[in-house]
Amino acid sequence: MSDRVTVRVLLLFGDQAEVVADVPPAERAAPVRYPAADIAAAAGLEVFELPGARLTAVVGPDDELSGWRPA
Repeated sequence: MSDRVTVRVLLLFGDQAEVVADVPPAERAAPVRYPAADIAAAAGLEVFELPGARLTAVVGPDDELSGWRPA
């Protein structure tokens, strides 16, 4: 069974979205980049709507996130 976590998109960097766990800043790990178009398509959003968005994602092997959905 996969775990679903809540994340926040911090910003767009070129065609990548910087994503962090949606927890207090002191508890956050470094942002991880994922293709913005992939996240937007999976979550039913436009790429420009991603910065600041709260989403959920499935944590897979090697802590890779997928299955993006609006939180």
